[in-house]
Amino acid sequence: MFAHFVDYLHQGSPASVAVITVALMLMFGFALTRITKLLKLPNVTAYIITGILIGPYCLNLVPDSIADSTAFLPNIALAFIAFSTGQFFRLNALKGNGVKVLVITVLEACTASVFVFITSYYFLGMNLAFSAVIAALASTTAPASTMMTIRQTGAHGDFVNTLLQVVALDDVVGLIAYSVAVSAALALNASGSADGFSFSQVTLPIIMNIASVFIGSLLGLAMMFLLPPNRSTDNRLIVSVAVLFGFCGICEMLGVSPLLGCMFMSTVYINLTDDDKLFKQLNYFSPPILLLFFVRSGVCFELGALTGGSSYGTSLLTLGIVYFIVRIAGKYAGAFAGCLITGKSRLVRNYLGLALIPQAGVAIGLAELGARTLGGSTGSTLRTVILASSVLYELIGPACAKLSLSLSHSYGSGSDGSPALSPQDEDKLIINTLIERIREIQRDLPEHAQTVPAEAVNANLQHTTLKHLHSNNSNYH
Repeated sequence: MFAHFVDYLHQGSPASVAVITVALMLMFGFALTRITKLLKLPNVTAYIITGILIGPYCLNLVPDSIADSTAFLPNIALAFIAFSTGQFFRLNALKGNGVKVLVITVLEACTASVFVFITSYYFLGMNLAFSAVIAALASTTAPASTMMTIRQTGAHGDFVNTLLQVVALDDVVGLIAYSVAVSAALALNASGSADGFSFSQVTLPIIMNIASVFIGSLLGLAMMFLLPPNRSTDNRLIVSVAVLFGFCGICEMLGVSPLLGCMFMSTVYINLTDDDKLFKQLNYFSPPILLLFFVRSGVCFELGALTGGSSYGTSLLTLGIVYFIVRIAGKYAGAFAGCLITGKSRLVRNYLGLALIPQAGVAIGLAELGARTLGGSTGSTLRTVILASSVLYELIGPACAKLSLSLSHSYGSGSDGSPALSPQDEDKLIINTLIERIREIQRDLPEHAQTVPAEAVNANLQHTTLKHLHSNNSNYH
């Protein structure tokens, strides 16, 4: 019966095949997260494994036509990822530590790229184009696992602040490195050798990337006028998604990735409006798109290629393992050197590199774009190595991030992992949390003719809360 269902799925009408396949991808992806949640693994791992299970190497539930017709998903998914990353580039937050964080980020990203390039090109004998692109991908980091661990542990302090700013800037360096590397790779493929390397073949894609950044920044400015605070929640979501989709189409016409442009779009918007509610709305909209993207990546994953040899004389399994180890060494060495140069504390210097291990979303998206751009065995090898290593990174990444937070004393040793605070600090934390929550509720409520001054509300809240806390403490004692 299962065989008949698979035959129907491959031979049915295009509309029914598309709808059923998307439903299966969503349901299987969700179901597998129930298992990975018990194992305390991120959802990305579940999505990639889901794609492998329902792909051609296992259940074969996804027809080739669906995988081919959804080639636009990487661009859309990466647009949402990049747009959400831009919210962390508030200028007032970057002023204090900006230069130090920039030095650390550039060193850890570039060191990982250099380590991977030298190993890939000189020791494993891969060609120059492939080595350049995979080295650029090595610089990227997946912030989702790290931020999830920080929220779970309640970690805070200089280590956490430095880490959050580094992972936010990290993908910017990675995107620039990827843009340069893929341009150089295309020029090498076109000329056939480094001797035929043309300066114009490299500069044109870079100019196109600069143009996408300029257009993205203009759209970020336009969104300030298109999304006024009095616009309804539904219409704000419609307009913002339309802008992101339209920008992805423009980037596709220019032949560049939408990542840099989307990041600058959200950076301009958040600094002009300080409106973080839009990012929360998009975070509710994007999960199904990201799920389909990662599941599709798993479907396209060539499992059989791992055990076979590549056209470069090195097996992909060996290449994947070497890439996995060398990138970790490069990240740690670069972060250590950056912290040493900028005068960071010993705890930040020794353990920051451990928290930079995860690699998934941006790297997988760029690998998909690179595979489509480079084509042939080079593109296929790139996708296979990055997907295989990403699964390994997501398996050990959260544990390494939590270990780094613990070793750097960024959170307490309580049973819930929360930082140890004095009674006075606990009172202040509770009061500030209550006030902030009430303010959020008030912002969502319709305005009335008569309002109470904010100062009076805050004073009354603090007085009432302190009275309640002191009463509880007296009863307890």
